[in-house]
Amino acid sequence: MPSLSFTALPGLPEIEPGADLAQEILAALGRCGLVLFARDVVIVAQKIISKAEGRTVELGSVVPSHEALRLAAVTGKDPRLIEVILGESEEVVRAASHVLIVRHRLGFVMANAGVDRSNVPHSAADGARSERLLLLPRDPDASAARLQRALADRSGVALGVIVSDSFGRPWRRGVLNVALGSAGIPALIDRRGERDREGRVLEVTEVAYADALAAGAALVMGEAAEGTPVVIARGHHSSAPERSARALLRPKEEDLFR
Repeated sequence: MPSLSFTALPGLPEIEPGADLAQEILAALGRCGLVLFARDVVIVAQKIISKAEGRTVELGSVVPSHEALRLAAVTGKDPRLIEVILGESEEVVRAASHVLIVRHRLGFVMANAGVDRSNVPHSAADGARSERLLLLPRDPDASAARLQRALADRSGVALGVIVSDSFGRPWRRGVLNVALGSAGIPALIDRRGERDREGRVLEVTEVAYADALAAGAALVMGEAAEGTPVVIARGHHSSAPERSARALLRPKEEDLFR
C-alpha cells in the first residue's frame, strides 16, 4: 500500500543573511543520524529562505506614503507596515478592518503580501532594538532550484525541494501551507483526459501536488515557536513531469470572483 511520511528536522540554528542552507540542513540531518534518500522532498519554510537571502526591512526606516496612511485608517494597521506591503504588491484586492488582501508582484493573492514579523529577531542598531519585517523571496522557484541543486550535489541523491508558506483561504477559516516555489517535483499534475473507474473522462482535474505536500508538512513543522522550519517528506510516488510552483498560479484573467 502507498505510504507517505513527514519528519520535522530539529536543531537548525537561527538563519542569518548569507547562510548556506544546504550545509545547515545536511549538518542537522547528521546530528540526528538521518540521511537523504532518492525522491525525498525537502520542504523548507519560506522564512528561512528569506532570512538567508537577506529579505528584511527595518520598520523604523520606512516612511509611509499618503496611500499607506489612507489604508492604515481603513485597516488599523501600522502605516509603515502598509508601505512595505504596497512596495511588494501589484494591487490592493480588499482593505477592511484588520484585513489587507493584495496581489503580490509574483502573482500570489494573499494577506499583507506575505510581509511578516513573527519569529524575526530584532536588530540592534546604535544600541537600540529595531523591529524587522521579513519579505518573500524575490523568486521562490529559483530559491528552491538553488537549494535542490546544492542538496543533490552534496548528498549524491536526486530529490525535490518545496519553499512553503502559510495561506488563508476564501470562505474557510484557518491557514494551511502551500508551495511558493518548488524544484525537482511535479508541482501541478494535469489528469484531464484520464478516465475514472466508470470510464468517464476527467475534464477539470488538476492536482496541486506541491501544495498537498506542503500542507502535510505543516502538521509537523508547526506555525509558532516549534523551531522546525524544515521537513523531510518520504514516499512520494508521482512520476508526472517536473513543473515548478509557478504552474499553480491561476492567471488573473481566470479570476472568477472579481
